[in-house]
Amino acid sequence: MAVGVTLLIVAVLIIAVWIIIEVKRFKHKLFAIFLIFLILFTYLSFTAVLKGEEIDFKSPVGVKEAGTLYISWLGSIFGNLKTITTHAIDMDWKHINETSTS
Repeated sequence: MAVGVTLLIVAVLIIAVWIIIEVKRFKHKLFAIFLIFLILFTYLSFTAVLKGEEIDFKSPVGVKEAGTLYISWLGSIFGNLKTITTHAIDMDWKHINETSTS
């Protein structure tokens, strides 16, 4: 009986160690996937923002202009998200439709 309990405890410890290692690996995989999506988003959005713009990337002025355009585009995205969020918060989210008496 004691051998069976000992084997059970050892098996549980081995499984626990394996699960902890897999969780750590999963965190690293998740971070890698996040970085890949961040790089793809940055590349695709940068090319979309600068499409049709005549910018010379060989000069520092052109690189600065491209950076300014991209940063201003990102700022407008966050401004739009803020506006959408405030409008969503201000909405009447009751499940009962009521008419306003004002």
